[in-house]
Amino acid sequence: MERRELLAAIENIVEEVKTAIFATVDGEGKPRMRWVTPAVLRGRTGALYFITYPGSEKVRQVAGNPNAQWIFQTRALDRIITVDGKVNVLDNPSIRSEVLEVVGPRLAAFWKINLDERDLLVIETIIERAVFYRPMKGEREAVVFGRG
Repeated sequence: MERRELLAAIENIVEEVKTAIFATVDGEGKPRMRWVTPAVLRGRTGALYFITYPGSEKVRQVAGNPNAQWIFQTRALDRIITVDGKVNVLDNPSIRSEVLEVVGPRLAAFWKINLDERDLLVIETIIERAVFYRPMKGEREAVVFGRG
């Protein structure tokens, strides 16, 4: 599997289920997972995004350790992708607008807690490695992402 095929597979799963699990490491070295609403942005190949607020545990955790992992899966569990990468916390109005355009309509519960979108941050994960599983077929394909 090539890099572009794997990115297309991630995008297809995101379009289908609209959620993913995002895992970080806390200050004690323990894994922390949570559901997020991911975005794949056109023209920003090789990265994944979601919105959070500045006081979130995620922001503190990635400040201490920028390594993260994502899990994308279909409802039928016939396609599962894990993604490892490095995280950046972005306070950039342009990227925030791009991400909100994609995920904003899916964030009904989030908007009840965080009302001013200007206060939101973007979590960006630069993909380093991904593994595509097809459990029903017993298939597993890994793709390592290089620079460029």
